[in-house]
Amino acid sequence: MTKKVLFLIGPEFEDLELFVPMYRLIEERYEVVIASPNGGLVVGKHGYSIQTIKLTEVNPDEYVALVLPGGRGPERIRALARNEAVRIVKAFTDSGKPIAAICHGPQLLISANIVKGRKITSYPGIADDVVNAGGFWINEPVVVDGNIITSRVPDDLPYMMREFIKLLKGT
Repeated sequence: MTKKVLFLIGPEFEDLELFVPMYRLIEERYEVVIASPNGGLVVGKHGYSIQTIKLTEVNPDEYVALVLPGGRGPERIRALARNEAVRIVKAFTDSGKPIAAICHGPQLLISANIVKGRKITSYPGIADDVVNAGGFWINEPVVVDGNIITSRVPDDLPYMMREFIKLLKGT
């Protein structure tokens, strides 16, 4: 059975925060599926594009983990398909499956109301949002709190992926 990892992206996602984890997971023999509010071709902040399925097509039970890249994508997802995104994020949280969120990705954790009492990092510009949602913002390259792994910026991707893959492999 192929193990599938789901990515949620919106228009103007941070290209590196999608493609680096995606290729790293493919190297580890995971199947990657990318979903967006409307499906189809989605273009990142730096002009790279990728085909996606619609958020409404996502059955979280089919996936072993979730990745939430940043950039402007999470804000766009919240504006275009907040309820669907919340449904998906909550399903992963409730099942205890690994979730990796970087940069503005934690905005979707905030919308799903799962930040309270958790240690979280993010792009510093949304640190107040994390704190206002009841989280403890930590300025570190990677923060692991149970099944949730967060990082700040593209330079933190190696640290995030190291911890994410450890969690996926149960080590």
